Amino acid sequence: MKIVVDENMPYAIELFSQFGEVVALSGRTISAEDLNDVDALMVRSVTQVNEALLMKANKLAFVGTATIGIDHLDQALLQQRNITYTNAPGCNAVSVGDYVCSALLVLAEQQSFVIADKKIAVIGVGNTGVQTVSRLTALGAEVMLCDPPRVEKEGLTGFVSLEQALQADIICMHVPLVKTGDNQTKHLLTSELLAGINQDAILVNCGRGDVIDNQALLDLKQAGHGMTLVLDVWENEPTPLLDLIPYATIATPHIAGYSLEGKARGTQMIYQAYAQLLGQPAERSISDILPVPAVSRLDVNQNADQTFAKSLVHLVYDVRRDDAIFRKNIMKAGSFDEMRKNYLERREFSSLRLVNDSHYAVESLYQLGFAK
Repeated sequence: MKIVVDENMPYAIELFSQFGEVVALSGRTISAEDLNDVDALMVRSVTQVNEALLMKANKLAFVGTATIGIDHLDQALLQQRNITYTNAPGCNAVSVGDYVCSALLVLAEQQSFVIADKKIAVIGVGNTGVQTVSRLTALGAEVMLCDPPRVEKEGLTGFVSLEQALQADIICMHVPLVKTGDNQTKHLLTSELLAGINQDAILVNCGRGDVIDNQALLDLKQAGHGMTLVLDVWENEPTPLLDLIPYATIATPHIAGYSLEGKARGTQMIYQAYAQLLGQPAERSISDILPVPAVSRLDVNQNADQTFAKSLVHLVYDVRRDDAIFRKNIMKAGSFDEMRKNYLERREFSSLRLVNDSHYAVESLYQLGFAK
């Protein structure tokens, strides 16, 4: 049995070698020839699994994507060819929530505000959106929820409209890219909607770059709009609109979900799905493979206010590291993919255990995701 995996998928060789020969290739450049006589393909979002890629895939029976989104898979084609496919919903949701928390705590310090005092909206309340809501709630904020497709499908109450959400002080986008149908999200934020956002608002996009019209956003910023931008995703990746980058206070190369745990969790989820398809036991686990973090335990001896929470959050992950690397390298050809491929190890908040043997109130820190 032969299995092709994206070389950026952590622990894929260790896990999938249980079933046969594993070949690791660059996800961006996997070709049709690479899939000749291949039984299974494991990818991330950079690989377009379409007719051109599968034209020589004479034995392919399984495609797994270690990502939440599946817009890079031609599902109709896979169904037509009786190829089983699966994704990893929620695999990197914790990591994305950590990213947003880290970024907003940076901005809170820079702009001298308290997150709990802000009117915050989360647009897209799926796995990643829920994790962001959890962290903002732990910091004392009241969060407005906006997800029209879920409201329509599930009859949810208490949600706000997109127009209402865009009047918030902080707007967090966790919207998947949907290209067709009544709920398509490409350019969900048009030039008109962007212009209606408050001048002192913060706009965070950790969903998909195409849900915001990037050229319209650039035009608006060049015209003097004062909103603060945190952009992890961009239209036309891996070639983002370079002129937009200087207008983002925090800019990164689509790595919000790139914690070691998040990527490994995605690999494990499709490994388990493939084992089930083959009728074999999933004998291996990432919990046995993940390295011990540099800092794994800390005694907490003070109350958990925003300043203290920030110090702990940035002990584990400070988004400014990734922002600095992005700005330094983005002008180099091929750098977007290189930064993702060579991403420095990053752990989730849960990798740090907080020990509290005193009377101090630290429950909010556990709600942020730190381990007890």
